[in-house]
Amino acid sequence: MSFTETVLADNAQLCADIRAMPFNRALADGTLPQEVFRHYIIQDAHYLEGFARALAAAATSAPDAKAVAQLASSGAGAIAVERQLHAHYMGLFGVDPAAFAATPPSPACAHYVSFLLATATTRTVAEAVAALLPCFWVYCDVGHDIHGEASADNPYRAWIDTYAGADFDAAVTRMCTLADRLGADASATDQARMKAAFTKSTLLEWMFWDSAWRLESWPDTTPKEGTAA
Repeated sequence: MSFTETVLADNAQLCADIRAMPFNRALADGTLPQEVFRHYIIQDAHYLEGFARALAAAATSAPDAKAVAQLASSGAGAIAVERQLHAHYMGLFGVDPAAFAATPPSPACAHYVSFLLATATTRTVAEAVAALLPCFWVYCDVGHDIHGEASADNPYRAWIDTYAGADFDAAVTRMCTLADRLGADASATDQARMKAAFTKSTLLEWMFWDSAWRLESWPDTTPKEGTAA
């Protein structure tokens, strides 16, 4: 079995759990509250900036020109998605630049981005690619699952069509192929680290969707009136 076949089999239940999450079921039938999707889209914009930075960092350690170009272009593609899809929904839900800037990454978002950046800058490129792969795979998996259920007038149709589309499918295939190539050349120890990185990122995907559903934010540590500062 290839690297991707192995890790997808190992994480099949976790991927199924992600597809079944309340956020994704409500996204599929169009009943997801706008407040929840607004929270999600802001956090996803924060995430994609960090994701693009991690892809760019991984590109600096890529084994050949083809891999450099692929990782770098994937980072540029992540930014393009942010500017197009996010601008569409932020406009609909009244998220102006000031509101976005005033909303920090949630704990789950910050954790996920920190893990990707740390892996991309301190570990091997094979481990970095393995850590980055779940974002591609899980969104493709969820997008196609939802696409099969969503009605044509689903208010989140633009999101659904993006992640169930042929362009995104092609990007996922390219990333899986790169992961398989790096996995085939890796030592047994490095393969184990790749598998662990893939699993952790898949779990962080679950945490990100869950945090959006719960409207997760940081605790308010502002001193209350009448209390010591």
